[in-house]
Amino acid sequence: MAQPVTTPAAIRVASDRRAWFIAGGAMVIWIGAYQAIQPLADWLTYELFGIARDSHLGKSVAFFLYDVPKILLLLSGMIFAITTLRSFFSPERTRALLGGKREGVGNVLASGLGVVTPFCSCSAVPLFIGFVESGIPLGVTFSFLIAAPMVNEVALVMLFGLFGWHIAALYLGAGLSIAVIAGMVIGRLKMERHIEDFVWQIKSGGGAVAAHSPTWAERFAESWRSTREIVGRVWLYVVIGIAVGAGIHGYVPEAALADILGKGAWWSVPVAVVIGVPLYSNAAGVIPVVQALMAKGAALGTVLAFMMSVVALSLPEMIILRRVLKPRLIAVFVTVVALGIIAIGYLFNLLMA
Repeated sequence: MAQPVTTPAAIRVASDRRAWFIAGGAMVIWIGAYQAIQPLADWLTYELFGIARDSHLGKSVAFFLYDVPKILLLLSGMIFAITTLRSFFSPERTRALLGGKREGVGNVLASGLGVVTPFCSCSAVPLFIGFVESGIPLGVTFSFLIAAPMVNEVALVMLFGLFGWHIAALYLGAGLSIAVIAGMVIGRLKMERHIEDFVWQIKSGGGAVAAHSPTWAERFAESWRSTREIVGRVWLYVVIGIAVGAGIHGYVPEAALADILGKGAWWSVPVAVVIGVPLYSNAAGVIPVVQALMAKGAALGTVLAFMMSVVALSLPEMIILRRVLKPRLIAVFVTVVALGIIAIGYLFNLLMA
């Protein structure tokens, strides 16, 4: 009997089907685990540990035991999904999409791409050089560089899971607005001379190289590898952030936070930004603190301003960008973005009053 011929295409189809089957099974397990978090945290805190429900310790422990697995599950699921999405957006393709776009349209498009192409801070220098090589205007480049960390996909989904779609939509709209407007302002200031000279001297590479189109099995394998790597790198930040949030949730008086970060304190928004700018945390680490602050009565605009300043103006990114930007342009970048965040904070406090 003749043996069936197995072609490369058939092997690829079979591999992709197996990958989708495994991914579907993992999704079912993920959903079941997510739904079990709340009853398990309550049982551990109040039944197994025997802590009183209305005590400060009970509130803190329950908060911690609920949020740690919840945020780690959200983080894992979103990293996997976003890494799969990212496999369709290479830096070269991103530059090609932005090339030749005029001001305004280019800023909006760059900001949108910054959301769906979540490159990390370590990519800031090569991306910046690549954009300059491609002839993309400086303001459009900054719209991309601002949106990529500010409108963090992990933070967006966590905000949706913790506070609902309206808070997540406010965060998305605010971040995109700041990225577009700040990029346009920087572009109008004509600060190209404050880019380090060596950037202008770098020549683009040769012709385009045909890109390999990965299979779904390869995309999922890379997403799983990236998920393990990133979660392994940030889980401690998550636990520390949740521990801080749990302490605030259980022990910090509501009146104290309302006075410091409440709607009535006009200075709370700029103070939140000033505090947030020198800090460094990823979205996964700062979201639990945001949740605890809002639960204690802090104003939405003030808390969002704090979160945005932490994730969009981190010190490590400024140090990395110093390789390609002169100090004056970095100062303008920080100032424009900080003023935009402060304006958004005041606006949200006014709208949510």
